[in-house]
Amino acid sequence: MMLEGHSLLNAHNVQVLGSCDDVLVLAHGFGSDQSMWQNILPSLLNSYKVVLFDLPFAGTTSPDNFDSVLYESFDGFVNCLLAILDELRIQKCVYMGHSMSAMIGCIASVRRQQLFKKLILLCGSPRYLNEEDYYGGFEREDLDQLYDAMSSNFESWASGFSRLVVGVDVEDAIEKFSHTFKSMRPDIAYVVARTIFETDNRSILPQVKVPCHILQTTKDLAVPLVVGDYVKKHVGGKATVDILPVEGHLPQMTAPHVFIPVLLKVLSCE
Repeated sequence: MMLEGHSLLNAHNVQVLGSCDDVLVLAHGFGSDQSMWQNILPSLLNSYKVVLFDLPFAGTTSPDNFDSVLYESFDGFVNCLLAILDELRIQKCVYMGHSMSAMIGCIASVRRQQLFKKLILLCGSPRYLNEEDYYGGFEREDLDQLYDAMSSNFESWASGFSRLVVGVDVEDAIEKFSHTFKSMRPDIAYVVARTIFETDNRSILPQVKVPCHILQTTKDLAVPLVVGDYVKKHVGGKATVDILPVEGHLPQMTAPHVFIPVLLKVLSCE
């Protein structure tokens, strides 16, 4: 059951920072929480009212509020996002979603197009599994091994996987991401991982009419470069792709000095 009112906002640790008129919603990805944005916040608060929240799998939220049936599809996360925005009475926003939250934003924009001025899709993918005519980066064997490792020794798997996902030797970022990753309850993390890796969101892309700005890095374990081009080609509205000259899945944490100028440029685009 979806929470409502102040219970909803408290459960997801919702924060609204700044007093500007324009609203920017920042949505984190799997294995993290809203703290992943802390390096870029000072550059945003002079121009935007920034909305931060934690998705229901984050270790900062109560496991009692996680419904494994509700969140075995992206629709559960979309409902969560829209409920938060409605509770805050947001009429229009720019939305930046990292990783799985990129597709959460895309689906939400199909449901409520008038709510979104633009979507910034940071290291997001509509499909992770390779198919005959599509390269998502993972073979079925890769995913089966991932699920087995999660089930057999979650903490050990999370330590190794988080370092691979960060993708560069920035120890502070590795330490922080590893901490948020391990803070997830293992059974909850397993449900969400299967939701992410088994879902095919490609069919939603032609329905996305809100302008999309796709941001990727030159090398990302989770999202090959060709995925950004695929998304640009298949969304139903205007789209751009910017390739950040850095590696890894978390450039907002590992290279804010590179990420921030590109983000500000994208935010200024009409």
